[in-house]
Amino acid sequence: MNTHFTRIGAMALLAALTWTSTASAQIAVKGKVVHTMAGEPIRNGVVVIADGKITAVGPAATTPIPDGMRVLEAEVVTPGLIDAHSTVGLSGILNYAHDQDQLERSAPVQPELRAIDAYNAQEALVDWVRSFGITTVHTGHAPGELISGQTMIVKTFGKTVEDAVIVETATVAATLNSTARKTGKGKSPGTRGKMMAMLRQEFIKAGEYVKKREAAEADKKPDRNLKLDVLSRVLARELPLMITVNRAQDIASALRLAREFNLKIILDSAAESYLLIDEIKQAGVPVLVHPPMMRAFGELENMTFETAAKLKKAGIPVALQSGYESYVPKTRVVLFEAGIAAANGLSFGEALGLITIDAAGILGVADRVGSLEVGKDGDVALFDGDPFEYTSHCIGVIGEGQIVSDIKR
Repeated sequence: MNTHFTRIGAMALLAALTWTSTASAQIAVKGKVVHTMAGEPIRNGVVVIADGKITAVGPAATTPIPDGMRVLEAEVVTPGLIDAHSTVGLSGILNYAHDQDQLERSAPVQPELRAIDAYNAQEALVDWVRSFGITTVHTGHAPGELISGQTMIVKTFGKTVEDAVIVETATVAATLNSTARKTGKGKSPGTRGKMMAMLRQEFIKAGEYVKKREAAEADKKPDRNLKLDVLSRVLARELPLMITVNRAQDIASALRLAREFNLKIILDSAAESYLLIDEIKQAGVPVLVHPPMMRAFGELENMTFETAAKLKKAGIPVALQSGYESYVPKTRVVLFEAGIAAANGLSFGEALGLITIDAAGILGVADRVGSLEVGKDGDVALFDGDPFEYTSHCIGVIGEGQIVSDIKR
């Protein structure tokens, strides 16, 4: 946040932008500063996009723009931003029951619930986050049940979920905190011990299910079980188990579960992760840190603005997320959260990395998004100043070569 830019060219860009489904796929973006996230920032840089992919990136003086290309200009250009964990598209912008599909409360263990079946590509909240430069979101079922369902990775544009999806099933979402514990006689799980026992039991069942199906003759295999099908993929390390957890003792339990069943896990939220840096690093587990501006109460009472910086300094893969909130508008904006992280122990580039290339790496989509490099998707965010400054605006968003937002935010 130590770089400031003048607001020149913003109005010219806004006048030029037109978002339609038939917008030109041949487009070039000039920026006084281009943060490629694949090297040092380029002063007076150019990003050339053809047929949805980046075809050239470099200084304007040495990077020719083909004749006939539409040219946009901005003070600062970045890759399209990535929200490493959200419920956008499942949770609606308002508190109406008909657009709240992020959490099913009928059972504590429901890994079979698919995010793709609940995602609404035209939800207003998707449009809202896109207008701030966010082009990729890891979204799905919210924390709140022991295993609440699956997550997916989508672009924030496209008329249908099929248009938007990058990864249909990205993780299975689990919760090891108080939101997944039940109260009242006969309800379960009610304690930490019960939560861990139930998870172990489900993975044991999944292992036995796999063995029975593998050993049985083709015409005598056990009936398919959607729940165990999904958990067997977690056991096989085909899918990560993303565990929402905040207390240090619960983080330790998550790491123990991963060791016991040789699971690939991702720690989500992880407010007290700074207390177990050595253990997390030794386990080789990435962390999707809670939004720095989350309310510091309950299990987040010991949170700090510096968690991302501490994890990053230790060499732990880390990204920022918008998270889930039960009140309107259901999500935060990672652009602003990264700004807070930049003011608390991270450089500008490190903070931008948390919502671009670092997030892409953890989510396994760095071959397509997260940086401005030849061959990657033409997802670009345009700003009229330092993206982390409060007075700056996102003035345009390009998704796979199409102008997908022309709103000044």
